[in-house]
Amino acid sequence: MTAASPHGAARLVDELGRLLLGAPLPLSVRCWDGSESVVDGAPTLVVHHRRALRRLVYAPGELGLARAYVSGDLDVEGDIYAALSFPDRLPARPELRLDRRALARLALPLLRRGVLGPPPAPPPEEARLHGIRHSLGRDRKAIGHHYDVGNDFYQLLLGPSLVYSCAYFREPTATLEQAQEAKLDLVCRKLGLQPGMRLLDVGCGWGSLALHAAARYGVSVTAVTISTAQAEMAARRVTDAGLSERVEIRLQDYREVADGPFDAISSIGMAEHVGLAQLPLYAARLYALLRPGGRLLNHAIARGPAAGPDRRDPGSFLTRYVFPDGELQPLATHVRVLEEAGFEVCDVEALRRHYALTCRAWVSNLEARWDEAVRLSSPGRARVWRLYLAGSALAFEGHRVGVNQVLAVKPAPPGQDRMLLARPAWSRREVRDAHEPGAGSS
Repeated sequence: MTAASPHGAARLVDELGRLLLGAPLPLSVRCWDGSESVVDGAPTLVVHHRRALRRLVYAPGELGLARAYVSGDLDVEGDIYAALSFPDRLPARPELRLDRRALARLALPLLRRGVLGPPPAPPPEEARLHGIRHSLGRDRKAIGHHYDVGNDFYQLLLGPSLVYSCAYFREPTATLEQAQEAKLDLVCRKLGLQPGMRLLDVGCGWGSLALHAAARYGVSVTAVTISTAQAEMAARRVTDAGLSERVEIRLQDYREVADGPFDAISSIGMAEHVGLAQLPLYAARLYALLRPGGRLLNHAIARGPAAGPDRRDPGSFLTRYVFPDGELQPLATHVRVLEEAGFEVCDVEALRRHYALTCRAWVSNLEARWDEAVRLSSPGRARVWRLYLAGSALAFEGHRVGVNQVLAVKPAPPGQDRMLLARPAWSRREVRDAHEPGAGSS
């Protein structure tokens, strides 16, 4: 039940919310002047400063709201998922953008409340990249913006596994660590790894897959990343695990790798950074680096099949704060590009529900140690990740995005094809012989 007559700034916020949504704002509101509007059982939108509304006036949509939240001018009390999911409950999911002509009709109330004034500076966590899109230099800056924010922060967020991609929950009650280990093992089994093979791990993160493949499957791994922080920590983990003879961590772009062929290639959560224009080059480069009969596992987030190419608004929250220059393509695009490069696509597995569970687990990690997360990064950075991961969980649950593992093989001459005739039960935990390299290690 909504308060009958909200007053002061709360009334203005309600009117702005109605303009933004085309429906009454289904959240309680509390403003800097002490005014409030109450919706029973709903999370509370706390407007700490009139500057929050000023940000919305100058960027009338998602970007203005994001800037207000990241800067701390705007906050949410209560369930973050409930606060973010209300657009899904409206008759038609709105585009979060104010009509400027409608906004002009509120000019006098905005002036009276001291909202109008010079545009506030964006929070320092906002990315502004320069240079040619997806050039080597600009890609390094884009990756650095997201990943070079502190290894200690990522350890807190991700947990001991240090895996920053979709986990694989064999059962809903599995812990995040169990699910991440299951995902690493799933990748290795799909690639058919055997002792002595060479694996190229593209976009290796903090080295978790490289460590797992070397310790459990006895392969030699070349792992590349263009994140300086990731490369430094991954190299330390390799040394600490005593696997320096089997794992090489390189601060290198996949386009610069020249020492193929490899027996298998993994690309886990990396293709989203490539961009549609570069996807054919990406597929062709991986094809050239793989030996005939070798397998590629391409694990990537995808837009819905009817969405077409990602024309991401350069003013969106994800583009400015999370993945600058990142692009999501439909699954069909990934399959087409791989086939056009010469690959035979052998298997596709959708993991959408698994990623929703993964994101919720990461949010729980973040919220449970919030003060420490702020200390390890910044208040704004912690807010970015809370908003991004909670929103991502809802996007996966709402079928707006998915994530897929595409297994492809570089065709081999007759008699040298290693692919099995029947699809193996990759999702089952296999008991390996005690003499297998690394059996029983973690």
